[in-house]
Amino acid sequence: MIVEAVAVRRPEGPGALVLTPPPTLSCEMARALSVWFDTALVPLARGAFGTELTQLRVGGGHECRRRNRQTQTPMSEHATGRALDIFAFQLGEERQGGPVVSVEKPDGLVQSRFVDAARQSACGAFMTVLGPGADAAHANHLHVDIQQRRAKSSRFCQ
Repeated sequence: MIVEAVAVRRPEGPGALVLTPPPTLSCEMARALSVWFDTALVPLARGAFGTELTQLRVGGGHECRRRNRQTQTPMSEHATGRALDIFAFQLGEERQGGPVVSVEKPDGLVQSRFVDAARQSACGAFMTVLGPGADAAHANHLHVDIQQRRAKSSRFCQ
C-alpha cells in the first residue's frame, strides 16, 4: 500500500507524520513504523528540539531489486515492501522555515545526537538498521527493515 502519512500522538491530540515521497510498504512494515514513530521517534524529536517532527524524507520503499543493487546478492527487503530508507527529518513546518535534519550531514551537536538517538531507537524497533558508517551503500541514509532472522531476538544494527 502507498503510505502518505502515519498517525502519531501529539500533545494537542492526534497528528500525522508525513512520508515524502509516499513509499509503497507492506502492511506489516507500516505497522512497525507506526509503533516506532509514536513511541520513540516523535518523542525524541520533541525532546531534542522542542518542536514536532512533521515529515520524513524517504526513499526505497517497495523496489524489486537485490541487496545493495548487486547482481549476485539475495533479494532485498525492499523487494517485499518490508524496508524503508530515511534520508532526513523535517521539524515543524517547512514553509515556516522549520529545520531539516540530514542523516548524512547533521548540522551541529544537537542534530548529530538526535540522529544517533533515532538510529539507536530504530535498533530496538526493527530487525535490521544500517546507516552512515555501516557501508558505502548506506552512507547517506538510515535503512530499517523487518526481515526475520534465525532467532526472533536477533537484530542487525550498524
